[in-house]
Amino acid sequence: MITNSMIKPTLRQLEYQGWEFGLFLHFGLRTFYEGYVDFDKRPMSPSEFNPVQLDCEQWIRTAKEAGMEYAVLTAKHHDGFSNWPSKYSSFTVAQSSWKEGKGDVVKEFVEACRKYGVKPGLYYSPFDGSADFYKQDAKAYDDYFVNQITELLGDYGDIDILWFDGCGSEDHEYDWSRIIGEIRRLQPNILIFNMGDPNFRWVGNEDGIAPIPCWNVTDATEFSILTEQKEALGEHIWLPAECDVQMRANWFYSDSDEHTVKSLNQLMGLYYYSVGRGANLLLNIGPDREGLLPAKDTAQLQAMGEEIRSRFENPIASIEQCSPDKSGWCYEAAKPHLIDHILIQEDLTNGEHVRSFRINVTTEKTQRSITVYEGRNIGHKSIIRIPAIKVRGVQLEITDGEGVPSIRQLAFYHVGETYDSE
Repeated sequence: MITNSMIKPTLRQLEYQGWEFGLFLHFGLRTFYEGYVDFDKRPMSPSEFNPVQLDCEQWIRTAKEAGMEYAVLTAKHHDGFSNWPSKYSSFTVAQSSWKEGKGDVVKEFVEACRKYGVKPGLYYSPFDGSADFYKQDAKAYDDYFVNQITELLGDYGDIDILWFDGCGSEDHEYDWSRIIGEIRRLQPNILIFNMGDPNFRWVGNEDGIAPIPCWNVTDATEFSILTEQKEALGEHIWLPAECDVQMRANWFYSDSDEHTVKSLNQLMGLYYYSVGRGANLLLNIGPDREGLLPAKDTAQLQAMGEEIRSRFENPIASIEQCSPDKSGWCYEAAKPHLIDHILIQEDLTNGEHVRSFRINVTTEKTQRSITVYEGRNIGHKSIIRIPAIKVRGVQLEITDGEGVPSIRQLAFYHVGETYDSE
């Protein structure tokens, strides 16, 4: 019998889980149409696309400064507008007034990622509102799909992520065997999101919140925001979760929603609910009509990066100061001190083994062992936030597991409330 703990990640999946935090960039022709929504019936003209100050380096430099390790750009959203001069469409940057039709957003984005050491990812909507043969001729659309993917994965060097959004594809049959075969041939190391032959999965909501527990092994993926149906995988496989969420109310830039930019308090909450529950966090900002990240969104992202660093860069003690015991790992303080955060990471190289655990503390005065937290999975990272307590020691007790658990990090912090709620 194969148990979930026997299912192992690939080295590439482990790399992805180590990236943790990424920037989502919704940008395209829709940026220039205020109030345009998914599957909007109003026509759009490529001539309106003209981001005269486009600066992909500003996007990626900001991401890097915030501690993000990867970025995903909408190469093509549901409306079908291609952010590169695709030879297979007449609805692209080549038909725009920007740079006299000679511009290429994908090229500038990938080059910026390489300059700043950020992993480039491309979002590609399988549904295409600009292709009138999408519903009439599945074979012709598969040809179109493969041709465009071949451009994206053949003309820009190594791409780390291909991000497929299932919205609009609920009742469409794609020749996934052919499509995935071409993707894997062109880019053997690419990570595919959620559809076809996925390497990581959607968490199942657009709120940025991973559930408890959030296991790395699953036998189905959530399909899209438009349906509660799941897509069966046929077997249990390693498929870590990613949480995607907006900085403000809309995915694409809007003049009318700056007041919805999330507070630092909320952004940090999302960090705990995603990265702190073992998932990756992909936080979206829509570049504006000049082609820049808006100032308020940028400031909030930078503040979030600073807050993450201030909280977690310098632990009071880490696993080097801990010792194994019969049920877990123990830490003994040289003298009593406050803690309010515990960070745990399981070594997932050989699978996920911890099924439940406890945090016990040795109290300051009576030196009793008291349980202050009970949890389920640890996974890539578990960040536990508790009211401040002065301790003489801490024990991580594994209460249920499959196989032999291996812990690669156990760290203790006293953060305090150091930030303004706004």
